[in-house]
Amino acid sequence: MNIRAELSYIQPTKGPAFYFIHQIPEGESPSNVEGDRRVASIEDARAFSPPASLDREGAQLIPFAGIPLNENDPDSIERDFYPKVEELVRAQIGASRVHAFDHNLRSSDKDKTVDTDVQSPVWLVHNDYTETSAPQRVRDLLPEEADSLMTKRFVVINFWKPIHAPVHEAPLAICDAQTLRKEDCIETELRYPDRTGQIYSFSYSERHRWFYFPEMTPDEALLLKCFDSAEGPSGFTAHTAVRDPNTRPGTLPRQSIEVRTLAFLD
Repeated sequence: MNIRAELSYIQPTKGPAFYFIHQIPEGESPSNVEGDRRVASIEDARAFSPPASLDREGAQLIPFAGIPLNENDPDSIERDFYPKVEELVRAQIGASRVHAFDHNLRSSDKDKTVDTDVQSPVWLVHNDYTETSAPQRVRDLLPEEADSLMTKRFVVINFWKPIHAPVHEAPLAICDAQTLRKEDCIETELRYPDRTGQIYSFSYSERHRWFYFPEMTPDEALLLKCFDSAEGPSGFTAHTAVRDPNTRPGTLPRQSIEVRTLAFLD
């Protein structure tokens, strides 16, 4: 079912856009970003023919029934769940090597949980990496091999899936990568107390085509391309949580896990 929902873009800024995360230095503003909210049509990607793919739209829905054995234990997720995600990504894109390195648990009911390891959905149109921060991530994680690994094609893929129940509230919407342009991308610094990360935020364009997969179940997973060193139609995606206007009162909150991976192809 197609829906209409509000999307949180930002206005272009003079100099780098930034948000302070966790701690705002004295005398500083939390951000220099001015929001730009737009209502857009979001298409039901389950009706796409051919189906959405990583190398065209930048996202792909696949069957995957696995969930973490113990979602409250980060070490267990890394030890038991990361290898399953790595194998899935390897099989889907034909990678010679996949390295899962980070994960987030999210709940649309975050305000009612005391679990500090669970985060809220991200309501900003964004992409997790930029042309600068993606290669830097390889250098940070695999410093001794980075130069050799990056002589070949490498891709940053986010694995995302619901856990426990189908998603009715706060589904993930994706902008068709074929409709994005360089001028839409806004480099955005995430300024933590001990480091600075960089993502892309996006300015609005009428050409953007949005889609989602309604009522994703724990037997499904979504792969999102967040960077590709090879030139092509889907170098990265823009994505965001959205508020589905058809969500009924009393619906179970969205609970999801995302795992970030580096994939290397020969």
